[in-house]
Amino acid sequence: MTPPADPLAGWHVLVPQPPADALIPHPAPAPAPDEGDVAHASTARTVLESPVGAPRAVPGGAVPAGWGAASPAVVALGAVGAVPVVVPLVRTVPAQDPTPLDDALLALGAGWYEWLAVTSQAAVAVLAQRAAHADEPLAAIVRRGGAQVAAVGPGTRRALEALDVPVALVPPVRSTAADLVAAFPAPGTARAPEPPAGSAFTRGPWPAAPTPTTGRVLVPRGDLAAPTLTDGLAAAGWQVDDVVAYRTVPAEPPPPDVATAWADGTIRAVLLTSASSVRSLVDHLGPPPASTLVVVIGPSTAVQARRSGLRVDAVAREQSLAGLVTALVAVATPSEEHP
Repeated sequence: MTPPADPLAGWHVLVPQPPADALIPHPAPAPAPDEGDVAHASTARTVLESPVGAPRAVPGGAVPAGWGAASPAVVALGAVGAVPVVVPLVRTVPAQDPTPLDDALLALGAGWYEWLAVTSQAAVAVLAQRAAHADEPLAAIVRRGGAQVAAVGPGTRRALEALDVPVALVPPVRSTAADLVAAFPAPGTARAPEPPAGSAFTRGPWPAAPTPTTGRVLVPRGDLAAPTLTDGLAAAGWQVDDVVAYRTVPAEPPPPDVATAWADGTIRAVLLTSASSVRSLVDHLGPPPASTLVVVIGPSTAVQARRSGLRVDAVAREQSLAGLVTALVAVATPSEEHP
């Protein structure tokens, strides 16, 4: 059976705004918004230009026009007829003391590290900021030191490559810290392993400088990150420098009309991208009505959602914003065949 052209026509779907999105350049960014392009009044209805043409009304909240145009989730939701409700749930702030990260970047540029392992787009943004503070682009630091770069998934890879940082390794299947550990080469290996035949997003261009064989990995992370990556790499024999690059804190509560739309079921689905976004959602809005579908980006987010009392209707097979939308369509229209 051929699926409908707009399987989620008219659905309002809550989408967390990536906390560091404004700091990360997109390959094809939208024009910079004027002051009037962002609605700040909580009672306003923000009109977001849909990727499929007609303007769609989004209840409440500040919806940055540039973010909406660039976000894979907003594009994918518009393509299936849904109405994205973009809401900041968490935000990232700098580490209280940036000195350890600044020192780590100096060591990275000096060839101290064999690998730089990056597990979030927020970490990319902070690395770029601290590199700029030292008057040198992040790409130049990586190139000078010769370290290879590993990214946890395609989104983090794109953020790095947007800054001209080549990525040598991405897990071939799932975008999780455990899968990144499994994909990592053994200490002493000069280069990343060859990707499995037919896999994508697993290997990129190598740095121009010779890769050092120091056995050391730099892992810049958020303060709430689980130790899966650092513990796994250490168990495999790597010397890991684990540096807190940023802190994740709750965003301001959503405006009242978003809270009302959540409580009365107008918002028919929510896409959750991290454990911290789950906690913030429940703290600010409470559990959804039974009719609201909850779709999460991966297993750790699913665990936190269930701990918070949420029913998880689907877990994305691909850990990306577009993968979340694909999972939502599949669970929302179960009678149809989906790839």
